[in-house]
Amino acid sequence: MTLVNRFDRNRAGIAYFSMEIALRGDIPTYSGGLGVLAGDTVRSAADLNVPLVAVSLVSRKGYFKQKLRQDGEQTELPADWDPAKTAEELPTKVSVKIKGRDVLIRAYNYSVSSPKGGTVPVLLLDTDFEANPPEDRTITHYLYGGDLEYRLKQEIVLGVGGVRMLDALGFKISRYHMNEGHSALLALELLRQSQLNVDRVKSMCIFTTHTPVEAAFDKFDYPLVERVLGELVPSEIIRRYGGEDRLNMTLLALNLSDYINGVSKSYGEYSAKLFPGYKVHAITNGVHSFTWTCTHFKRLFDRYLPGWADEPSLLTRVGIIPDELILDAHREAKEDLFACIKRMTGVEMDPKVLTIGFARRATGYKRPTLIFSDTDRLRKIARRWGIQIVFGGKSHPKDETGKRMIKEVFWHIRELKDEIKMVYLEDYDLDLSKMMVAGVDVWLNTPQPPMEASGTSGMKAAHNGVLNFSVLDGWWVEGWIEGVTGWSIGPRPGEKISPEERNLLEREDLYNKLNYIICPTFYEGVDSWATMMQNSISILASYFNSHRMMRRYVTEAYL
Repeated sequence: MTLVNRFDRNRAGIAYFSMEIALRGDIPTYSGGLGVLAGDTVRSAADLNVPLVAVSLVSRKGYFKQKLRQDGEQTELPADWDPAKTAEELPTKVSVKIKGRDVLIRAYNYSVSSPKGGTVPVLLLDTDFEANPPEDRTITHYLYGGDLEYRLKQEIVLGVGGVRMLDALGFKISRYHMNEGHSALLALELLRQSQLNVDRVKSMCIFTTHTPVEAAFDKFDYPLVERVLGELVPSEIIRRYGGEDRLNMTLLALNLSDYINGVSKSYGEYSAKLFPGYKVHAITNGVHSFTWTCTHFKRLFDRYLPGWADEPSLLTRVGIIPDELILDAHREAKEDLFACIKRMTGVEMDPKVLTIGFARRATGYKRPTLIFSDTDRLRKIARRWGIQIVFGGKSHPKDETGKRMIKEVFWHIRELKDEIKMVYLEDYDLDLSKMMVAGVDVWLNTPQPPMEASGTSGMKAAHNGVLNFSVLDGWWVEGWIEGVTGWSIGPRPGEKISPEERNLLEREDLYNKLNYIICPTFYEGVDSWATMMQNSISILASYFNSHRMMRRYVTEAYL
């Protein structure tokens, strides 16, 4: 059976483009939340039998393997993988013009199959083979690597090459979904194919934006665009839709899509201000319930809520599970995490002590050091109650602020080593993430509003009964019910206060709630804690899942 037949040539399908995609822990084609979301999208599409094909890059050398010295200094090593060992090489090849020469592209297919019978092909585009000169063979090596020219080459391969590969393989595509702006050049290729029929192209394109700051959008100077991309379509067309001064990939996607959405309600509202004149919808992200629920809770849900993996809304009925079984399942997940920590670091954590988890891409706005704003107060809380903290996360190789923050966390770990057990887990990946979101007691999130477009790690924690303690930004604005599903940190969105006052309120809230609410509930109110765990699953996990997200994409964007 051919790839296209497996896809079902009789149904017009959706092409989902993403620069990164998390398929398995040992396939390093992702860096963080954007790729994990793409992987969960594909898994839900397979479960729901949505006719979708995903397009990404093979990233043969991955993002990177993180090595951390004793002082927290991060170094990056290649995360090489051989796609031929885990994916099917397809015989079809297409070419794109890069710097005036033809660059050949092949694809590996990694099929994501569901027990329900659905299958989603994931096409991983590759330029590393003998027909291409050495310079072009490296284009699909490093995820987010290299300079602006390297990035533009990758985006040509992804957007232009991706459309041509789908055509060459015989896929019948009705809608092209751009997961962020990296693939926006696909719209130019569609313009070329349709003789510059803008209305037709817009009717086929969907754009999901995740980036809440204009400075973070991919932008390329036009001399570079002319030299690398050439004239795929007339230059005045590119400038009209991509920006007069520089090619702005987000602007290009906005102007050539008829459906645009942000990834949470709060970000949808913020995006409407960031992109005045554009109608920005909101479809809040979700996570794939079966993937992110640990084995101990899967066993419980299978027993008491059969069918929950197909219909995560059934998790609303989690209250029929006895509290002691919920607590036992979490205890087992905690033991699994602590065994992993012992193997990785040699540190032996105490399963009876309240354990806080913080794992994010290490960058400035995530503020991993906010909990250390007043170490004297943190010490007092630890002496009174007892707390442990588990950290994880990589910094982009060029993000010096993020790298410095990792070192700051390590400094505090050494400073407080005799009072608070803390570890920073090296090379945070899918497998470590699954351990952490299930094994800690409290999931901490401290972004600088409005920088958290959505965030999904707290959703994963909720599927395992772990309680969220978070700044009110992204998805947590929708999920938060104080003292019911978790706790907030700092002021509510929209309060007119200075950054300094906001920071002070966040610090006060963090320490006060930890000392006077969270720790006492954990140590002295086990029944209340178990009720909140039930709430976390029944209220949050039942809604913040990728099945609900995909159904909304189908009904609001794809049809």
